[in-house]
Amino acid sequence: MNRIRNLSMMLAAVLTLASGTGHAQDAQDAVALGKKLTTNNCAVCHTFGKDEPSGQGPNLFGIFGRPLASEPGFKYSAGMKAAAPRKVWDGKLLDAWLTDTQTVAPGNAMTYFEGDEARRQKIIAYLRTLH
Repeated sequence: MNRIRNLSMMLAAVLTLASGTGHAQDAQDAVALGKKLTTNNCAVCHTFGKDEPSGQGPNLFGIFGRPLASEPGFKYSAGMKAAAPRKVWDGKLLDAWLTDTQTVAPGNAMTYFEGDEARRQKIIAYLRTLH
């Protein structure tokens, strides 16, 4: 009886490890796809590396936790500056921004909209890694 219980416990441990690995792989896959989506959709205007100069849009390295309209040296639109007080980039705000930039900062200059929630979440997962 002890042997069966030990085998059951070992099997449960192996399955737990396998499922954890699967979740980790899923997260890595989401980030990899997010990087591809971000590169294909955002790199036209934005840069992503530490200390890289901004493009037409601000550098997005370290965006999580950064106040809106605060990238040094970038000239923000009046709409973005007006929306900035007391707002900090986090997952929820980025999701709203990627859904409809005008609801977050009316009159801002960015025109990108992503209607697919899964794609937005992958982009956000990638941006979260840039620190």
